[in-house]
Amino acid sequence: MKYVCKICGYVYDEGKENIKFDDLSDDWVCPLCSASKDAFVLESQPQKKTDNDKVLPKHELKELTYGEISALCSNLAKGCEKQYKNEEMKMFLTLADYFSTLTPEIDHSSIEEILDLIQKNLNEDYQDITNIASEYQDRGTLRVCVWGEKVTHILNSLLSRYEKEGEAFLKNTNVWVCTTCGFIYVGDKAPELCPVCKVPDWKFEKIEGDVQ
Repeated sequence: MKYVCKICGYVYDEGKENIKFDDLSDDWVCPLCSASKDAFVLESQPQKKTDNDKVLPKHELKELTYGEISALCSNLAKGCEKQYKNEEMKMFLTLADYFSTLTPEIDHSSIEEILDLIQKNLNEDYQDITNIASEYQDRGTLRVCVWGEKVTHILNSLLSRYEKEGEAFLKNTNVWVCTTCGFIYVGDKAPELCPVCKVPDWKFEKIEGDVQ
């Protein structure tokens, strides 16, 4: 049988590897994107349908938090950068910084709470947005959803590993972030190509901090 990584598309072929996927060790990771085993699905396995697999009513609007507005402006700045609209990029970055200062600090946020929010993103939010974008044939939003969902999957995988291994997971290694799609990679060097958006390694930024 074949198993496919939901993040980068790597195919684990049991016939070629001569080892059943279930027999791989629990700490085995995807050779391309370092996602854990739970990020793989059977190649022929359809995507799970949930009760949230529906289109939201057109009149249902959500008021954004300051943090969400900051993230939105930051993403718009990135879009302007790709189109060489530097003035517009600077204005969106200024707005992003402003709304970031208005975002209240969170006193405590456990890994469990963060993982719960990530699961909500994967099981509900992306389904809703994708359904709406499909209805309106919004190809741009659909592409954003594809990238965003894959990046969220790797974040879920990395946090799950950190929850199990603790600080040892980040010891003597580096953390890299793709500046194009937000993909996070843990390793000595950034991957030659981003497993999600396929940009070269120079598009990755090394996260500086207490990760050694």
